Amino acid sequence: MNQTKNIIGWYGVMAILLAYALLSFKVIDSNMLVYQLLNLTGAAGLIAEAAAKKDTQPVALNIVWAAVALVAIIRIVFS
Repeated sequence: MNQTKNIIGWYGVMAILLAYALLSFKVIDSNMLVYQLLNLTGAAGLIAEAAAKKDTQPVALNIVWAAVALVAIIRIVFS
């Protein structure tokens, strides 16, 4: 179980870094669904891993990160 949490946390790190890199190199745009999905799932992975460790600061940060991504996804899908 511990290794699963670790893998989920590393997915979160990689997803957020990939989203940032793709955006920075203009491969994707911030209003693209893939960018926001990478941010949402990455934040979710980091929330799961940090919550398991009872590390509240990363949990709080990533809840906000995920909420921003979720609002952006709703705007993309329904606009």
